[in-house]
Amino acid sequence: MATTLMLKRFMRSQQVLLLYRILQAIQQVPKDFYCKYLKDWAREEFKRNKSATEEDITQRMITQGNMQLKELEKTLVLAKS
Repeated sequence: MATTLMLKRFMRSQQVLLLYRILQAIQQVPKDFYCKYLKDWAREEFKRNKSATEEDITQRMITQGNMQLKELEKTLVLAKS
């Protein structure tokens, strides 16, 4: 049982670490002001939610973060075309 919980916790932390890609995507934002604003926002979100431990809440935040990352990536592709 403890091994299963450790594995779940590890997998969840890996999902969160993958969300740091949002900071890489933000680097592509053309205007410095928007880039700084988005970086500050993303960092604050990570800090604000770092103590979340409930599985359903954490999964919901990961899902929301992934959706926001995909939306930002789509917007950047459209802005470049």
